[in-house]
Amino acid sequence: MTFAAIQYDLKSLMAELAGLEIVTDVAQVSKLSQDYYTYSPLLQEALSDKRGDVVVKVTSEAEVLRVAKACVKHKIPLTVRGSGTGNYGQCVPLEGGVILDVSGMQQVKWVKPGIACVEPGAKLSAIDKQTRESGWEIRMFPSTYRKASIGGFIGGGSGGVGSVTYGQLRDRGNLLALRVVTMEDEPKVVELRGDDVYKVAHAWGTNGIITELEIPLAPAYAWAEAIVAFDDFMTSARFGQALGNSDGIIKKMVCICANPLPTYFAALKGSIPSGSHVAMVLVAECSLEPFAELVKEFGGEVCYQKSAQEASKGITLVEYSWNHTTLHARSVDPTLTYLQTLFPDDQELKVLDQLYRHYGDEVMMHLEFIRVGGSIRPVGLQVVRYTTRDRLQDIMDHHESVGAFIFNPHTYILEEGGRKTVDIQHLRFKERVDPFGLLNPGKMKAWLERLS
Repeated sequence: MTFAAIQYDLKSLMAELAGLEIVTDVAQVSKLSQDYYTYSPLLQEALSDKRGDVVVKVTSEAEVLRVAKACVKHKIPLTVRGSGTGNYGQCVPLEGGVILDVSGMQQVKWVKPGIACVEPGAKLSAIDKQTRESGWEIRMFPSTYRKASIGGFIGGGSGGVGSVTYGQLRDRGNLLALRVVTMEDEPKVVELRGDDVYKVAHAWGTNGIITELEIPLAPAYAWAEAIVAFDDFMTSARFGQALGNSDGIIKKMVCICANPLPTYFAALKGSIPSGSHVAMVLVAECSLEPFAELVKEFGGEVCYQKSAQEASKGITLVEYSWNHTTLHARSVDPTLTYLQTLFPDDQELKVLDQLYRHYGDEVMMHLEFIRVGGSIRPVGLQVVRYTTRDRLQDIMDHHESVGAFIFNPHTYILEEGGRKTVDIQHLRFKERVDPFGLLNPGKMKAWLERLS
């Protein structure tokens, strides 16, 4: 079904939603129709003119049910938005309609040992602040930790800081339960537990509106920050692999940036020796002594270090990792873009070495070490000197030809990004809970092919 030619009955919709906060100002609606897809020149071209017609801000599950029922009645598409920190246009409405802003649903409903129950609009940093009072913290989070909401992270993310220990969101146990509002003629609330949560997780809001989550927590540590400088990139990468593999050293982040990436980090320039390749890490204070021994073994130089107390104030190293690395580089040169790459499970890092030498500064190496299926592996968020669409595709094709798997960040289609295959579980659940295809239309390839 195509919505572009339909004139939505917004007047009747808004009348039925009287009492809710409704935004119609064109500038505000435009702002709330965007995310950080601008990292990709291809997505800029595809999404820059996409806008919603109206924004409805909600603060409770009951209000979500009201909005869902009104949208179904008038057959108006609905796109869910949290903090809007995604990178692939996840919350950009392709067919107009209603933007459902859930950022006002911010409650941390309860915290128990190892588990928290939260609303989707709760910011990750706010959840952590509350859970750390009882000795627990979020297992993993993106570099947009201060701004990102938990609902958006679960709906559109895959992993982040903490993944070096706990793997990815898709790994069993990293999400415990969800409450989801459906888009049927009579919308209702469905509770998903156990493996059923993956019917909705990482589906970009195409098959249900998340209104509550139960997430696992990790023991909270005092996280020290350090930057280790190296003269040689592959030595820095092998140090990252070794640190990831060091089970006795408690760590939360292992980020490797090849020169010249550190030159884009304005606030850190005075701390990093010129021409260096760096490892930026979060290590528990109780592990600093063995960490120092590992640095010594690889011939690195600790050029920057903060205690957990010092790191709790101001900008943290987290905000130079993951896609914040790209953000800092683009703030200097907006023509830069990026890749997302999973390198092979190879302790010698042969493919990484080959690609680093092949591309040089055209594809600047940025690695984040994570746990994948029990093994520590580097994922790349390489920063690319963009020239043309064809050249970018050539670079991605060459990576895959040598065994480096690309999670394409230059598409707004769910299955064309990381999955590369149709998720039948997502499709079957959408058929059940969104039979009219009103949720974030145009993003799920399986649904589009079903209609064709």
